[in-house]
Amino acid sequence: MLSRYQGNAYDRRFLPRLTTQEIAAMNKDDVLIVLPVGAIEQHGPHMPVYTDTLIGESFMAAAFDCLPEDAPIWLLPSIGYGKSTEHAGHPGTITLSAKTLMAVLEDIAVSLARSGFRKLLLFNTHGGNADLLGMMAREIRIATGLAVYRLEPGAVGYSDSFTDEEEKAGGIHAGDVETSLVMAVRPEWVRAELAPKELPRFPTSRSFSFRAKSFAWVMDDISRTGVAGDATKATAARGEAMLKEAGPLLAKALMEIAAFDMESLRADIERG
Repeated sequence: MLSRYQGNAYDRRFLPRLTTQEIAAMNKDDVLIVLPVGAIEQHGPHMPVYTDTLIGESFMAAAFDCLPEDAPIWLLPSIGYGKSTEHAGHPGTITLSAKTLMAVLEDIAVSLARSGFRKLLLFNTHGGNADLLGMMAREIRIATGLAVYRLEPGAVGYSDSFTDEEEKAGGIHAGDVETSLVMAVRPEWVRAELAPKELPRFPTSRSFSFRAKSFAWVMDDISRTGVAGDATKATAARGEAMLKEAGPLLAKALMEIAAFDMESLRADIERG
């Protein structure tokens, strides 16, 4: 089991381990800087409030172990606090306001641009951050000139073959997937005997649905336990299998993002 500062992500590709002289000398033209953004918030009666940030760190450890030796990709420390206002009022939730998180993201990006970096990836593991990160990606692009990308682990489909349709539809928080992942990396942090099953009754209309973000909600609107999913099904073995699946998929995504050139988006002009 990897500790926080072991593995390729931290031994070889952790940007803050370099000296200022080493960073100054780096050829930054194709370098992609990865900034994980997580959260500290309630995850039901059975899971640590550090779940989202821990999962993000674990995904990056798995992904960086699958990168080629010469991959131009470097990791920053996670932003451990996110915008978790939907969980405010639950003990242990520590949330930033939207304004504060926006300012932190912009300050980090400005600092990276000042150091000569050109590409930034926001790697998000908390659903409550998603809208804000989408907006800030463009704001950072405009303010700094950085090429800014976003990635969430679900985009690579690492859990698709490990979850049933019920969990896919309603397992959005502290359910089978997240509980299995934490069991795999920090089993002593999970109180499995307290794991509940609570699946919200989301509307399924094509024009009015949870996935389409048709209505605003806070956690107390959709759950009594702070869980949306079936945590009773979680196992460490499935969590380990999902991390093994995620490693190469995320590494491939990182390499594709690092190789992407914004200039390629513009087509040649055809003249009659």
